[in-house]
Amino acid sequence: MADFKDARADRTFLSEALATARRLEVDQVLFICDTTPPIDQLKHRALYKKVIVVTTSEKVGAHCEQEGFRCKVIPAYAFDRLEKIKLALATCSSSGLLSDGMRVLCLAGRAESPDIDTAIYTKLDGKSEESVALGVLPAGTGFSAQVLEALLKFALQVGYEGFEGAPVGAIFVLGDSTLVMEKSKQLTLNPLLGYSEDEKNILDPNVRDAIKNFCVLDGAIIIREDGVVLAAGRYLRTPDKQDIEFPLGLGTRNAAAMAITQVSSAFAFVVSQTTGTVRIFRDGKLNVELKGPRRRL
Repeated sequence: MADFKDARADRTFLSEALATARRLEVDQVLFICDTTPPIDQLKHRALYKKVIVVTTSEKVGAHCEQEGFRCKVIPAYAFDRLEKIKLALATCSSSGLLSDGMRVLCLAGRAESPDIDTAIYTKLDGKSEESVALGVLPAGTGFSAQVLEALLKFALQVGYEGFEGAPVGAIFVLGDSTLVMEKSKQLTLNPLLGYSEDEKNILDPNVRDAIKNFCVLDGAIIIREDGVVLAAGRYLRTPDKQDIEFPLGLGTRNAAAMAITQVSSAFAFVVSQTTGTVRIFRDGKLNVELKGPRRRL
């Protein structure tokens, strides 16, 4: 009897959430799940074309695409509901499915369950405190959506898995690479020298596996807008007379990321060695913070 009541409550909650989405005239609905969502309940709604399924399963994503839904796959790590919503917003924004000004209803629920019990409504605005809190990652002109998404997932992987059983911190600087290289210097021999551009693009899973080895080096990893990894082990020199307000509790990696993004149009992805948290900086400000899931270490 309890299971029947719970199932009825779950269907009622989803029905009311979708009705609210229609009344609010939202632009997109993010359905965040680990397993196959209630496709019949979603498709029998007038706004089903606005639904984006965000899942941790490649198989579920492929099935939902066959059913006519747009889908994005996020890492299958042990995020809580709010962090999954942040990651879903960031992933969909970086891939161009969401943009500033859109009104979005985010639906999430228990792990390994198609049922939802959480709904968050937000209007995306890259300058608002709400968007910063929800972790919206704006894609800038000249940035490849695929590269942004690949780097985001890779940074989360580094934060979660570390390197050979040990936690590791890292800085990845993406974009405005000519200026970033001018504003930095090599701390050690550059392990990327001598390779063709096709052999060192972060869109290649084999390249990402290789780059993980370079996270143990001091300094930043520099990536061009199209995903080509130019250098590892770069010291980011802070230019003089910068007026940067560093948040309390953040270390030197975050300070370097804030500094380099203030003097360039680059993104900086910082992986915390202690917690696995991924912070993304742009324009000298913290733009996204994704708290690390329970580490595998």
